[in-house]
Amino acid sequence: MIKVSVLYPHADGKKFNWDYYLQNHWPLVKNLLGAACKEVTVDAGIAGGVPGSPPVYTAMGHMFFDSVESFIGAFAPNAEAIIGDVANFTDIQPQVQISEVKL
Repeated sequence: MIKVSVLYPHADGKKFNWDYYLQNHWPLVKNLLGAACKEVTVDAGIAGGVPGSPPVYTAMGHMFFDSVESFIGAFAPNAEAIIGDVANFTDIQPQVQISEVKL
């Protein structure tokens, strides 16, 4: 199992529209990726590791797939629509990491 994480770094003055992200973006992503995407989780950053510090990431979206190949097969034909929707909810440049789930 692999996890594809899309991370939105926290930065003062940046916008992030949670309503759009949750009500429009994720339904779009799940619909386009179809059955290849086994599960989705979304985290909202609330604080950093030091008391009183801001979160490292404003938001983190995680998608789970059986393999890198299944992710690429589902994402590649839909990349333009998915990536193109990001500007509708944020001006933060997302970072992407693909991880192997160990536990």
